[in-house]
Amino acid sequence: MQPDDRLIVALDVPDALSGLKLAETLGDAVGFYKIGLGMLTGGGLALARELKDDHGKRVFLDLKLFDIGATIQAAVRGLARFDLDFLTVQGDPHVVRAAREGAGSSGLKILAVTVLTSLDRDDLDAALMVPGAVGDLVVARAARAFDAGADGVIASPWEAAAIRALPQAAGRLIVTPGVRPSGAAAGDQKRVATPAAAVAAGADHVVIGRPIWQATDPRAAARAVLSELATA
Repeated sequence: MQPDDRLIVALDVPDALSGLKLAETLGDAVGFYKIGLGMLTGGGLALARELKDDHGKRVFLDLKLFDIGATIQAAVRGLARFDLDFLTVQGDPHVVRAAREGAGSSGLKILAVTVLTSLDRDDLDAALMVPGAVGDLVVARAARAFDAGADGVIASPWEAAAIRALPQAAGRLIVTPGVRPSGAAAGDQKRVATPAAAVAAGADHVVIGRPIWQATDPRAAARAVLSELATA
């Protein structure tokens, strides 16, 4: 049976060995993994290759790249050689355009970060971001990212329905972190929803980390999420 790739498990563990052990524990229950900055210096790229080449998994590299256009284009061109599936960049239009050019015809999908799910309006004020409701800013950034060529966006489940309603969103991906199974603690996330609610709102993929890898039985925790997704 093919795993339900709407679930992406975040391998937010210290190093590649821990990540591989978790992936082996989850086995055929999970087919899609996220590798982020926290593991980059712990063998993250090597793990990405091993998951792809030896285990047939899909891989989402979550680096949230931001720089001048030429640097982004060069970085993405190099990363595209790893045969990855998703890569995140910041949602600024010049970054998205450069990343899209760097990806070329590789099949690597560029996902634009809108507003981190750990931030609220107070955090945006502290960062001198323009005024306005967080949801409105997320949707506006998503629209601009789509116009710049993004294959999809990263946004919380709270904004998924409004993004899905954008004309530019047709055929584009919405990937939602900040997803917590029913009864799970929010942790450091501020705009959260359950897996079923996220998918019902228009998300194509949900990203879940700690509620699975910190569970006593990670495989059972993943299967519980998959059962919830099946009802969405």
